[in-house]
Amino acid sequence: MAKKKTDVREQERQERVTETVSRTDQFFRENKKTIYGILIALLVIGLAIVCFYKFYYQPKVKEATAQMYPAEANFRSGEYDLALNGDGNVLGFSQIIDDFGGKAGKDVYFYAGVCELQIGNYQQAIDYLKKYKGTESILKARAIGCMGDAYTGLENYKEALRCFDAAAAVADNMFAATYMLKAGVVCEQLGDNGKALTYYKTIKDKYPQSMEGYDIDKYISRIESQK
Repeated sequence: MAKKKTDVREQERQERVTETVSRTDQFFRENKKTIYGILIALLVIGLAIVCFYKFYYQPKVKEATAQMYPAEANFRSGEYDLALNGDGNVLGFSQIIDDFGGKAGKDVYFYAGVCELQIGNYQQAIDYLKKYKGTESILKARAIGCMGDAYTGLENYKEALRCFDAAAAVADNMFAATYMLKAGVVCEQLGDNGKALTYYKTIKDKYPQSMEGYDIDKYISRIESQK
């Protein structure tokens, strides 16, 4: 009796499988033109993506990278205006961004932002630095710190303080002392000497061997003498 029930269930299962295969076959026969059209369209799109990447995107990246070398050399030499704007013979970072966007690499926004900061174009510096998406801690902290410098130049001290705090948190080493010192100076500009003193004492306690640590006593003494 049990064997008979098992045989019945097996027969029903096979019938369901046969019915499913039959429906699938019928669907394919009725829609094969559409299916073939979709497959061909996907193939064409795939080939177009491969061709775009190989014959347009990769050459553009290569060209953009080549244009970066002289601009980077000018940057390292401290020729910030030349590095940013070029001289007619070589492109500057701003022109590379205009022509190639991010194909030159994410560092192009960092370089352009620092150049703008160095020549006193603070808002332009912020605009470029916000587009920098690097993850390496030292450069990331420097980019945020440079935004703080730019906001300081614009006398937007609250935003400057936010940036210096963020830069110190990202740096998380002796470089953090640089941003803490700037944060303290900004706090003094905001009239918050108590908070400034906290930054200075943190430098003295945590980073006494940093460049900022060697001179930090004069900052502490200046505030404490005002009490």
